[in-house]
Amino acid sequence: MIVKSFALSLVRLKWSAIIKTSKVAGKTLFSKYLLITNVTISTSLSGIGDTLQQQYEILTGDDPNQTWNKKRTVDMSATGTVVGVICHFWYNWLDKRLPGKTFKIVLKKLLVDQVIFSPFLIAVFFGTVGVLEHMSTAEVLEEIKAKAWRLYAAEWVVWPPAQLINFYLLPTRFRVLYDNTISLGYDVYTSYVKHDKT
Repeated sequence: MIVKSFALSLVRLKWSAIIKTSKVAGKTLFSKYLLITNVTISTSLSGIGDTLQQQYEILTGDDPNQTWNKKRTVDMSATGTVVGVICHFWYNWLDKRLPGKTFKIVLKKLLVDQVIFSPFLIAVFFGTVGVLEHMSTAEVLEEIKAKAWRLYAAEWVVWPPAQLINFYLLPTRFRVLYDNTISLGYDVYTSYVKHDKT
């Protein structure tokens, strides 16, 4: 009985230390170093999304010689860096411009995010990858015309319910983390649309 009690005390002590450390790390990452945290998360998840999409293409594709394209993943990660910086400042600006969490305010944020910010961010995505792939401005614009509508249509399915939760329940400092968590699946689709040859 004494041994069991001692073991339980050690487990509680370890969990207590883990929880305390997590709280300190969380406060540091999501306050003092919020921009770095947001950009790191966005960069990482964009790269992971592309890696998952490439693995799917390799497993289901017609080309038995297809291998993982590291440069493509690096380029997609770079778009995550750019998007992470922009989203960090966007959510801060949006919450200052439209403070509060009433249904009316949340709906305004959602509409502004979908109607104004979403098309802008899609253009930034294609522009960033275009620069990294040494595409001309005309080629980037042509790709935006050909492919952006697919991403924008998908955004109307994914993001309104997700942003309703984001704007209503979460404080500003957790918005990019939440956004990127939801975005992992969307990043797989983004990579697919970007690199789809049809």
